[in-house]
Amino acid sequence: MKQLDRITMDPAVMGGKPCIRGYARDRWDIVGLMAAEKAIDEVLAAYPYIEREDILQALTYAAWRSEEKDLSLVS
Repeated sequence: MKQLDRITMDPAVMGGKPCIRGYARDRWDIVGLMAAEKAIDEVLAAYPYIEREDILQALTYAAWRSEEKDLSLVS
């Protein structure tokens, strides 16, 4: 797996939840925007402190975390 050096965890930032490069921007926020069909350029315009590699690593992290458990998609 690619190193995720842009995903950081600091107890002083968002209670220690994984964030992007220490910013109070949860990686799930970025993944959610991508799932809502926002283009990478739109996300970059909305969050000027976020870089393209941050988005790619947030997506990589989400894919890695999704492998940890299977969730039922039907109720």
